[in-house]
Amino acid sequence: MRAAVRKDIKDLILDATDKLLSERGFQGMTMSTLADEVGIGKGTLYLHFPSKQELVLSHIDRIIFRLLVKLQTINSGKLSPDEKIVEMLIVRVLFRFDSVQHYRESLFELLRDIRPALIERHRQHFRQEARYFVDVIKEGRGKELFHIKNAEEVAESFITATNSLLPYNLDAADISDRKRLAKRIALIANLLVNGIKKS
Repeated sequence: MRAAVRKDIKDLILDATDKLLSERGFQGMTMSTLADEVGIGKGTLYLHFPSKQELVLSHIDRIIFRLLVKLQTINSGKLSPDEKIVEMLIVRVLFRFDSVQHYRESLFELLRDIRPALIERHRQHFRQEARYFVDVIKEGRGKELFHIKNAEEVAESFITATNSLLPYNLDAADISDRKRLAKRIALIANLLVNGIKKS
């Protein structure tokens, strides 16, 4: 445990949230134990996060923010549009996997008590991710690499098609086998991209 400093207190709180969720689960993590872990008073904790639910959702938001930075980096890189999409689909799955693979159960089971709020937050995240795919699809269409008309629908379809491989849908065996997951997402990503390429 370390005493929090003002400039990084939110990150310290979210780091501690990740640790305690892994060790104790949502039910076992209390605001008091979290405050102790960070080295702050419980009142200070509530100044930053009004409830345990909002705290955990903010933890998920931070994972997605970091993912979006990675998607933007790929998006603005030098790969061809088809290579960008494959890489982005792989990253959207494996980054989430790497972020929560230390949990003992799927994220959906771990956070079952706040499932409705979690589902709504996931929807928001998926919409944010889809925007990056829209940009690359339009780029590929402009280069006459892709034959599709509605980039938004295709981007949403890419998100939907790979959602089954996200950590909250995986069982304990899948969560422990990153290599197998990486192969599955690479295969699916290539099939999806080949489906929109011009012959």
